Amino acid sequence: MDRLKRDVYERELYRLQIELVKLQEWVRETGARLVVVFEGRDAAGKGSAIKRIAEHLNPRVARIVALPAPSERERTQWYFQRYVAHLPAAGEIVLLDRSWYNRAGVERVMGYCTPEEHRLFLRQCPVFERMLVEDGILLRKYWFSVSDAEQEHRFRRRLRDPLKRWKLSPMDLESLTRWEDYSRAKDEMMVHTDIAESPWYAVEGDDKRRARINMIAHLLSTIDYHEVTPPEITLPHRPPSQGYQRTARTLQREVPDRAGELDGRSG
Repeated sequence: MDRLKRDVYERELYRLQIELVKLQEWVRETGARLVVVFEGRDAAGKGSAIKRIAEHLNPRVARIVALPAPSERERTQWYFQRYVAHLPAAGEIVLLDRSWYNRAGVERVMGYCTPEEHRLFLRQCPVFERMLVEDGILLRKYWFSVSDAEQEHRFRRRLRDPLKRWKLSPMDLESLTRWEDYSRAKDEMMVHTDIAESPWYAVEGDDKRRARINMIAHLLSTIDYHEVTPPEITLPHRPPSQGYQRTARTLQREVPDRAGELDGRSG
């Protein structure tokens, strides 16, 4: 499949981001609660999709939640407990960059949980999600897939890029050598957690542009939102000057004109 052309991508992304703003205002106006779970292979494009979704949204309405490894205290809690604290209140959107499904993926494959803890998760997760949905939370779950060849290509690009080198963690390297282990873990997870109340939706991620467009368009299609008429705003006239004189620039500290140095017009 050919990669989506940039001009087509940018035009459609702009349209979809306008719709996301409409969705945000509907969520805020109606008091809806929306949770979007992003899971999948390392380097499959989850982060970039989240970035495009949140880019023009109000951070007080739409929050990105990416939790670190659990603390010693959190390890003694009910597994879902620390995620519950980040669920949305009325009028909020939560974008989960990884979620409680860590237990079915990395923890399972890397041995960070016991077989008994993994089996308990697979039993409890559908119950937990049904409780969320029954309470009125809009729950959407997306699994981002990527081929092994494309994943390795992206890892190599990260290795060479100083802006993305930090993304290449030891866990990413493990995902290369444990590809089939992760595949089996994902298949088992899907069998137990792809339920009618909160189904999984797969996003093919070899073409990141196509994946972002497809995922955002699908998310919008699953929610019966409508455009909220914004209040009419009129800019007031600036009142006449009362004689204020701006403080001399020589009395304040200014950052050096680095931009001027670049184009030869410093000073």
